[in-house]
Amino acid sequence: MKISTSCALAAFLAACSSAPTALYATPVDTVVRKPRPRYIPGEIPDPDYVRIFDTTLRDGEQSPGATLTSQEKLEIARMLAKLGVDIIEAGFPIASPDDFAAVKQIGDLVGNEVDDDGYVPVICGLSRAFPKDIERAWDAVKGAKYPRIHTFIATSPIHMETKLMKTPDEVVEIAVNAVKFAKSLGCNDIEFSPEDAGRSDPEFLLRILSAVIKEGATTLNIPDTTGWNMPWEFGGLIKTLRENVEGADKVVFSTHCQNDLGLATANSLAGALNGARQLECTINGIGERAGNASLEEIVMALALKGDSNFQGGPGTGRLYTSINPVYISPTSKMVSEYTGMICQPHKAIVGANAFKHESGIHQDGMIKNKSTYEIMTPESIGLMRGDSQSGAGIVLGKHSGRNAIGTRLKELGYDLDQDKLNAVFDRFKQVAEKKKGGLEDEELEALVLDQAGMTNSLWKITGLQVSTGMSGIPTATVKMIGPDMVERYVATTGTGPVDAVYKAIDLILGVSVELETYQMSAVNEGIEAMAVTRVTISPKEGGPNDAPSINAQSGEFTNRKFSGSGSDTDIMTSSARAYVSAINKLLSWNARRSQKLAADQTKLDADEGKITSESVAAEPMSVTEIA
Repeated sequence: MKISTSCALAAFLAACSSAPTALYATPVDTVVRKPRPRYIPGEIPDPDYVRIFDTTLRDGEQSPGATLTSQEKLEIARMLAKLGVDIIEAGFPIASPDDFAAVKQIGDLVGNEVDDDGYVPVICGLSRAFPKDIERAWDAVKGAKYPRIHTFIATSPIHMETKLMKTPDEVVEIAVNAVKFAKSLGCNDIEFSPEDAGRSDPEFLLRILSAVIKEGATTLNIPDTTGWNMPWEFGGLIKTLRENVEGADKVVFSTHCQNDLGLATANSLAGALNGARQLECTINGIGERAGNASLEEIVMALALKGDSNFQGGPGTGRLYTSINPVYISPTSKMVSEYTGMICQPHKAIVGANAFKHESGIHQDGMIKNKSTYEIMTPESIGLMRGDSQSGAGIVLGKHSGRNAIGTRLKELGYDLDQDKLNAVFDRFKQVAEKKKGGLEDEELEALVLDQAGMTNSLWKITGLQVSTGMSGIPTATVKMIGPDMVERYVATTGTGPVDAVYKAIDLILGVSVELETYQMSAVNEGIEAMAVTRVTISPKEGGPNDAPSINAQSGEFTNRKFSGSGSDTDIMTSSARAYVSAINKLLSWNARRSQKLAADQTKLDADEGKITSESVAAEPMSVTEIA
């Protein structure tokens, strides 16, 4: 079946023109949240409800340098649950022992934490269409209240011929067997994705999707893997599949759109317009290459426009989600800091400039009426404007108490346990002693995220002294304390002060890494501004700190990159803390991998010993029987 682009475009434009549109919108302060429909795999009781599938922890983490620790993944998953996402794709369990452990932890904990309204997020694990992948994914997520396996195989001609080297018949057989195997494990919520569907033959898609439905697939995800489609093309594809796939009424159709042409959000919304009721996305739109559809863009577009602009699919076309948008800004900041991937200032919804107005004409309009240039308020996404009602009028300085800090952090979206609050408060007091004025919200958030990078760290900096100048040789003396609680120090020179500090740290820790990126910024203005440093490192290939893992799409082993951030009013201390934060992630990851490999070897040796013992024990019996 060929999809007519002109017909699809005409239908798309007709739907757009027929939708009622307000002449102008009053900026949204709060989004009215409707009750969330009961979760049923393969079915949504309300056809106007759109499930939000967040893949920040899986696809988002595939961004170069976006490696997260297990603890950071857990904290992001908990923030995603507060945000109200329906499905959390927690990772790719077969990629490494650390990935498996992180997904299992999220499934066991976040996947069983019941909200006041009974909401528990679905926890999903990705797998290729291999039995070992599928079994590993199931072992990771089966502890969740609502576990899901997401399996995939490529279906475009170029992928089947050059990457898989399989015929279409073989690909269908692999897909069918994958879903059948997942079902046999006891999984009743199975998502199937035909990778590169945006460049696949629609007739072949109809065939393979109909086949996997018969074996128990409950969600059909249609990826525009290379971001190739125009919105009317992708919307037309969703419409064609919904109308022609056998058993389409037994599944939920989903979109997964990449942003290579900057159309990921538009394509996702075009999919919703044509009946897709699950939209896959990431916080800040992070992901491989140009990234994914942005959760905050999709959610706010539906919140502002979903009530009257989506006739064409099932239901009334008054689409809604159960996302609590006041957690958008805190979640965005957490993901940005933990991954080391900073949003561009003009990023829609969450960029630093998204609610700033500099031109005189705009400022004049804002003073007279905010709706002249704002279609939503910063408060609606959890960003405080800084007025007295927001709590920002309270000055947080060296005399502020732990309760005041904890209260303000809760207002900003950070609900810390007592141990973390104590650690942040101690760090706050250290910084507040150096500043004449109080700390602003941005500085307080920087301290929270800085301290998160130091939680459960193997190595800590206890002293730092740097000497540099136009005529002198940059020299750094660094003191550190390690897991054995023994303090070590090294003095060395470098091409600059930061280079000298990093070389000293390398010598103390005995690591062999490459500094991939180094960024420093001030979170506010003035001579006492807090400096935030972000770095990305990678272990040198073949070195003692190699950190290989499997790439979900290519299946190839790649060396991981690790990010770190640090903050302080002293730029050298900020730089050192960021570097140590990244190295601690690398060392922790390698330690967990070594423990897993050792455990696997012990189990293998035990199994081999058991087999040998059984063989020896069996031999006399055989002789006796023969006799």
